[in-house]
Amino acid sequence: MHNEYRELSWQGLWKNNAALVQLLGLCPLLAVTSTTINGLGLGLATTLVLIGSNTTVSLVRNLVPNEIRIPIFVMVIAGFVTITQLLMNAFTYDLYLALGIFIPLIVTNCAIIGRAEAYASKNPVHYAAFDGLMMGLGFTSVLVLLGALREVLGYGTLLAGADRLFGDWASVLTVSVYHADSAFLLAILPPGAFLGMGLLIALKNALDNRIEKMFAQQQPEKTVTRARVTTESN
Repeated sequence: MHNEYRELSWQGLWKNNAALVQLLGLCPLLAVTSTTINGLGLGLATTLVLIGSNTTVSLVRNLVPNEIRIPIFVMVIAGFVTITQLLMNAFTYDLYLALGIFIPLIVTNCAIIGRAEAYASKNPVHYAAFDGLMMGLGFTSVLVLLGALREVLGYGTLLAGADRLFGDWASVLTVSVYHADSAFLLAILPPGAFLGMGLLIALKNALDNRIEKMFAQQQPEKTVTRARVTTESN
């Protein structure tokens, strides 16, 4: 059991990260990550939908006919997206306005329907829910990293607008990295999102290659013993 949880964590957070490896959900990822808080808000919303949809799909997996499973999964995901949208509208209205159309577009995120079909529909509820959590956290981490990178380069700040997500008290969390007379447009416009995403993917690939080399050096070399074949002549 513990090995399964460990494998799900490793797959969701790093090895099979939905954004960096599968390259799913790139449209909202690139569009809303002009600031850290925008990325965090969308990431948390996506994580909630992943957990809810994975759990529900796992619960009904033996009741849904195979021929209509995909439409049923989409309806389940749409239901949780609607719930998340209403909650954000009620409690984080300013952030809800900032994210705009990309909240309902979570329904079309291939990472969510992919996990429902590939994992939740074939595994028990506790594993499916944990898989949704790990995949959501992996996706959120990329959103936050890319948002932080673009915000620092573009505006010279970090965690600006935290009060939109956490309340008025969070306005003190804003950090001014440097003062700029005007925003660095390349960082906050779509080209900056593509460049930043490329840097994150390159960094992950470089770390993977380094980890593989370290493990290869630590593994002892196998000694091959050759068998001697002798032929006796009569």
